[in-house]
Amino acid sequence: MSPLLLSAPRSLKASAKPPSQLCAARWYREGTAEGNGANVQTAMPHWDVAPARSLLFDTDVPSGFRYRDDFITRDDEASLAGEIARLEFSTFEMRGVVARRRVAFFGRSYDSGRASTPPLPPFLMPLRETVAAWAGVDPQAFAMSLINEYPPGAPIGWHRDAPQYEIVAGVSLLSSCRMTFRPYVPPQMQRATHGLRRTATHEVTLERRSAYLMTGDSRNAYEHHVPAVKALRYSITFRTLR
Repeated sequence: MSPLLLSAPRSLKASAKPPSQLCAARWYREGTAEGNGANVQTAMPHWDVAPARSLLFDTDVPSGFRYRDDFITRDDEASLAGEIARLEFSTFEMRGVVARRRVAFFGRSYDSGRASTPPLPPFLMPLRETVAAWAGVDPQAFAMSLINEYPPGAPIGWHRDAPQYEIVAGVSLLSSCRMTFRPYVPPQMQRATHGLRRTATHEVTLERRSAYLMTGDSRNAYEHHVPAVKALRYSITFRTLR
């Protein structure tokens, strides 16, 4: 399989390199079905990376957070959204509260691998490969994928990602959202401060068709929150194991 034509990654603050986008450019053959060990020959699109428009703003984000606008094309977005619309989603409970968003886990879940989850579906494989090339890891290192369905008005509360995962990569579909950050404070320290109100220290807009990588401090030293979205949004995330 030919290598991806991936341009050098760029942070939000640096503007020397334009962000990238995906295009359905050629096909390759996937030799092994993910997760079930079956030797299955499956044809699927392989997305090259091509130049896209630059960001026109400067945003303050935590160290280790990387972002690319127009990471996928409109056609790619429509294809992914069509596949996702056919998935069977489940409700999700967070800290004893049933969330307004719905979820579909693949590969692994949030419970350290104890729950049975289906393998990654073929339609996610090309996107995983391109995200992995940007992140500089082997595609199979992204052992888990989570698709969130956010109906209008659905948020995600303040949280730091599950401890068994390291790199978190995300792609936004159909609509944009805000993502805010604040320093992570362990529960025992929160009790010591008697629940002193904490506010966001950083904020970024995740545009539709954009991608982000959460590594380093942005992944480990901060927690994040997505306020209620205004329109239907799908979020595709991939995670590596520690």
